[in-house]
Amino acid sequence: MKLSRLLLVASCLATSVHCLAADAAKKKAGPERPATVGPAINENKATPVSRLKVAPGFAVELIYSVPGVEQGSWVNLCADDKGRIYASDQYGGLYRFTPPAPGKTLERSAVEQMPAQIRAINGMVFAFGALYAGVNDYEQKFQSGVYRVTDSDGDDRLDKVELLRAFQSRGDHGVHAIVPTPDGQALFLISGNNAKPTEFAPTSQVPRHWGEDHLLPRMPDGRGHNRDVLAPGGIIYRFTPDGKSFEAYASGFRNIFDASVNRDGELFTYDADMEYDFNTSWYRPTRINHVTSGGEYGWRNGAGKWPEFYPDNLGAVVNVGPGSPTGTVFGYGAKFPVKYQRALFALDWSWGKLYAVHLTPDGASYTGTKEEFISGTPLPLTDAIINPKDGAMYFAIGGRRVQSGVYRVTYRGTESTAPDTENPAPSPARDLRRSLEVFHGKKDPAALAKAWPHLAHADRHIRWAARIAIEHQPVATWAGKALAERDPAIQVEALLALAHATGVCPSHRTAETPPVDTARRAALLAALLKIDYAKLDATCRLTHLRTIQIVLNRFGQPDDATVKSLIAKLDPLFPAKSREENWLLCETLVHLQSPTVAAKAIALIQSAPTQEEQLEYARSLRMLKAGWTIATRTAYLEWLLKAVNYRGGASFDKFIEFIRNDALATFTAAEKTTLADLLARKPERKSVLENLGDVFAGRTPTNWTLDELSAAAKNGMRGRNFERGRKMFGATACFACHRFGNEGGMTGPDLTGAGGRYSAHDLLDQIINPSKEINEQFVPSVLTKLDGTTVVGVVTNLQGDTVVINTDPSEPNNLTRVDRKEVKSIEPSHISPMPPGLLNMLTKDEVLDLLAYTLSGGDPQHAMFRR
Repeated sequence: MKLSRLLLVASCLATSVHCLAADAAKKKAGPERPATVGPAINENKATPVSRLKVAPGFAVELIYSVPGVEQGSWVNLCADDKGRIYASDQYGGLYRFTPPAPGKTLERSAVEQMPAQIRAINGMVFAFGALYAGVNDYEQKFQSGVYRVTDSDGDDRLDKVELLRAFQSRGDHGVHAIVPTPDGQALFLISGNNAKPTEFAPTSQVPRHWGEDHLLPRMPDGRGHNRDVLAPGGIIYRFTPDGKSFEAYASGFRNIFDASVNRDGELFTYDADMEYDFNTSWYRPTRINHVTSGGEYGWRNGAGKWPEFYPDNLGAVVNVGPGSPTGTVFGYGAKFPVKYQRALFALDWSWGKLYAVHLTPDGASYTGTKEEFISGTPLPLTDAIINPKDGAMYFAIGGRRVQSGVYRVTYRGTESTAPDTENPAPSPARDLRRSLEVFHGKKDPAALAKAWPHLAHADRHIRWAARIAIEHQPVATWAGKALAERDPAIQVEALLALAHATGVCPSHRTAETPPVDTARRAALLAALLKIDYAKLDATCRLTHLRTIQIVLNRFGQPDDATVKSLIAKLDPLFPAKSREENWLLCETLVHLQSPTVAAKAIALIQSAPTQEEQLEYARSLRMLKAGWTIATRTAYLEWLLKAVNYRGGASFDKFIEFIRNDALATFTAAEKTTLADLLARKPERKSVLENLGDVFAGRTPTNWTLDELSAAAKNGMRGRNFERGRKMFGATACFACHRFGNEGGMTGPDLTGAGGRYSAHDLLDQIINPSKEINEQFVPSVLTKLDGTTVVGVVTNLQGDTVVINTDPSEPNNLTRVDRKEVKSIEPSHISPMPPGLLNMLTKDEVLDLLAYTLSGGDPQHAMFRR
C-alpha cells in the first residue's frame, strides 16, 4: 500500500469521540453471526430480543413494550416483598405489575398506576415500611427531592406522599437512587453534580474543606457545560429514615445514577464520563467506584477533572469506557451461576450494554474486570433488579421519551444455580480501614494515635481513611506534629491533611473567610522543602508535589526567596521518568515561572507520542511568561497549528483555542513582532498520520505478511526497545482509536490488557487482517429504511422518535437523523473500520517493538525489554 493511501485510510481513524461509540448491534464477522434483520425499530414496540447479544446460557424475554402515550418512558424499577415490580416514568407517574409466567407477556391492563401524586422518580426502594423515592423532575413541574410513599388506607395501593427533603436540581444530573445502608439503620441518596448540596450534619464523613485546587487557571468547558458548578460535585448522602439528618458520605462525582452494596457491606457506584473531553489528558472514562467513607472522587468542571494519580482523590475499581451510566445491581438472589450471583451489574444507556463486573478483594478495596453480559441496539438501558420471588433479573429500557420496555433474564444453561452460601472472606485490611473510618465526622482524642502510623500504609484506601480521620480532628492537636514529623512517608500525608484543613481554595472564599495565614504557609513550605525527594517512593513523590500545589493554591504566592527555593528544589527533578511526575512538575514550575521549564516542556511535547500527553504540557505552558526564546516560542506555535488537526470530543477545538488565546496573552510586544508571520499563519488540515509524517519520510512501504512477521516474532521478542514501541503505537494511529492505560481513544478496543488476550501471532493477525474477526463492540451499523435506502454509521443517540447516526468517524458532527418509524432493520457491518496495511511503513524491528509495547501493557520492566 502506498504511503498516501495508508495515510488517507488511516486518517479516518484519528478521531476519538464519545458519541462515536454508541449502541450499534455489534457481532463477529463470519457465517456464525446471527442476523439482526426484521422489525428493528417499530412504533410502540421495544427492541426485540432477536437483536440482543446475551451471555452463553442466559435467555432474555421481552415481557412488556410500554405504551408511551399512556405510560411514558420508564427509568426505574424496584420490587416489593410480594414480588411485584414498580416502575417509574421519567416524566410521569408510578406503575405496578406482577411479572407474567415464563414465556408469557404482560397485558397492558395488568399494569396499574398508583394513586400516589408523585412523578419523575429516578430512584426508589422499599425500606422501613415505605417506598423511598428520589424525584428529579427535569421539567420542574414537581419538587425534586427525597420522598416517602406509603399506603394510608390499607387498600394495598400507595397513595400518601411525604416530602422529606427538598433539593434544588436541574437537568438529568440531579437526585437519583436511594439505597439502604449495610448496617440497616439508614439510607444512601445518590445525587449528581447538578443537585445543589443540601444542608448536612456536622457528623458528615466528608470534611468541609473541599476546593477546586487547581494551581493554574482551569479552562472551562468549551460549550459552557456546568461552568458554574464547583466542588463538591455529585454527593452520596447518608440519611436517617425520617429524613431529618443528612450526612455527606462521599463526594466528587459527576453523574451517578445508582449504587449497590455487596455482601462485604461495601458500596459501589457507576460514574459518568464527560464526552466533550474525549482525547484530552483530563478525560476520565465511565468507571466503577468503590465508595468509602469520606471519599473524594475528583470531578471538577471543564478541564479541571483530577487524574486518578492525584493523592487527594480515589481512583476507579474498573475504568469501563465511554457511555452513559444508569442502574446497578448485584446478582444476589438470582438463579444464576455463582459467578453471576456475585457480579455487580452495571447498565449503560448510550451504548446499550449491560455489564457484569466481577470484583476481587484487594487489600482494603477491590480490583475488577468487566464482561459484556447483554447488549443490543437500540437498547437504552435504565435500570435492573433481581426479583426475590422468582430469581430472575428484570431490566428496563427507556428515558428521554424513547420507546420503553421491560425484559426478563433467566439462566437456562447447565451450571448450578444453587444459592451462593459462601461467607465473605475475612479481610484484615478492610477491617483496619473501617476501624479508622469510625473517626470520620467526629472529634475523638483517640483518633490521632490510631490513625497517625497508617498515613504511611502501603494500601491507598487505608492511607485515605487515616488522613480523613485526622482532618476531622481539631487542627491545634496535630499541626505541630505534622510539621515536625521525621518519617517522610508519614509527613507528606500529614502535610497534605494540614493544607486541606487550614487553607481555603480561592474559588470557595467568601466575605467571612479569614485572611490567608501567611505563617502557616511559610511553615508548610519550609517542611516540604526539607523533605529529601530522592528518598521518597513513587507514591510519596506524587503526594509531595501535589501538596506543594495545594499549599500554593490555598495560601497564595510566597515571598521571592521561597519561590527561588522551590524552583531550585523542583527544577532539577524535571523532566522525571514518569508522566505523572512530569504533569505535576510542569504545572508547578510554570506557576513559579521557572526560567528553564519552557525548553524542557517543549522537548517533552516533541517527543510525546500521544496528543493527550502533548496537550497536558501545552496546557501548562499557556500560562508561562518567563524563560522563552524565539526558538521555543516558535516550536510552541507550530504545535498549536498542528494541534488544530487533533480529534476529540465536542469541546476539543475550543480547548485548543483557549490554550492559544491564553498563550498569546503572555507574549511580549517584541515577540509578537518577531513572530508575526507565524502568528498569522492559518492551520493546514491534516490527518494524524500526516502530522507524524516525519517518522515515515522517505520510506518505501513493505507488504508485510502474517507469516513473515509471525516468524520474526517467534524468536525476536526479547531485548526490544520500549520507547520506540511506544512511539510506533502513536505513529501508526493506535492511540487515536485505542485506549492504552490512561491514554488514547475509545473508537477501538481497549488494548491495555492485550497481553492477557493475544499471543504475538494473534495480535499480528488482528492488525493485518482486521475484518477476519471483528470485535463486536466497535462495528458500524447498516440501517435500512422502508424505502430501501441505507445509512451506514454508528448510532449515537435516541431522541424521542429519532435515531441519530454518525456517518463519518473523522467528523463527529456529521450526523444523520432518521425517523424510527421509517427504519426496517439495523444490521452490523461486515467490514472493520480498522484498515489493513497499518504496519506497512514500519521496519521489522519497529513492528516487533510495537508488539512488545502492546503485549507488555506498557510496562518498561517487562521481560521483553531486557537485554
